[in-house]
Amino acid sequence: MQKGEGEKEQKYSSHMRRERKGKEESRNHTGEERESAAEGAVVDSSPGVQCCESPKKAKKKAAEASSNVFSMFEQAQIQEFKEAFTIMDQNRDGFIDKSDLRDTFCALGRLNVGNDELDEMLKMAPGPINFTIFLSMFGEKLKGTDPEETIINAFKIFDPEGQGVLKGEDIKYYIMSQADKFTEAEVEDMFTNFPLDVAGNLDYKNLCYVITHGEEKESE
Repeated sequence: MQKGEGEKEQKYSSHMRRERKGKEESRNHTGEERESAAEGAVVDSSPGVQCCESPKKAKKKAAEASSNVFSMFEQAQIQEFKEAFTIMDQNRDGFIDKSDLRDTFCALGRLNVGNDELDEMLKMAPGPINFTIFLSMFGEKLKGTDPEETIINAFKIFDPEGQGVLKGEDIKYYIMSQADKFTEAEVEDMFTNFPLDVAGNLDYKNLCYVITHGEEKESE
């Protein structure tokens, strides 16, 4: 009896040792897997492996880009661009779209502007043309230009055919109805200093020269 009981105890002890050993090996294996996973996570979070950025970072970059655009101009220049944007934004929705461009051309007497021409103009923008996009588009074009070129480029918005002149009636309409509205007397005073030609047009290139140089350009 004693011998049989001793053998049973030995077998039981041996079985328990094997079971403990198996559990220890299992715990060690699980620990190694966790460490490996942790190392992988560290590698994946490195800057070189990231495939995208958080919405917060993207929003911050967009804000910085917008800030850079506004820093390119003085406050007075930004206000002038804002007035030009307001004139072109015919439906007052905060964006310049194809309908706004068409209405602007119609107001200038161009009634047959094709969709292709309007689409080509809109393609120049990276997205819907709000004021920030409008400002950045002009900012790229006006980098390194002198004041005379800047003013001429502003007038060219209303002279799509590049004739160098604008109808006096069109100028009168815009400056009396948009932004900082001129009075009738102020308009007449302007035309006294810068007379219209026999066809009723204003040579805006000469006007820009006088504004920036203080005297009329000598005839060549």
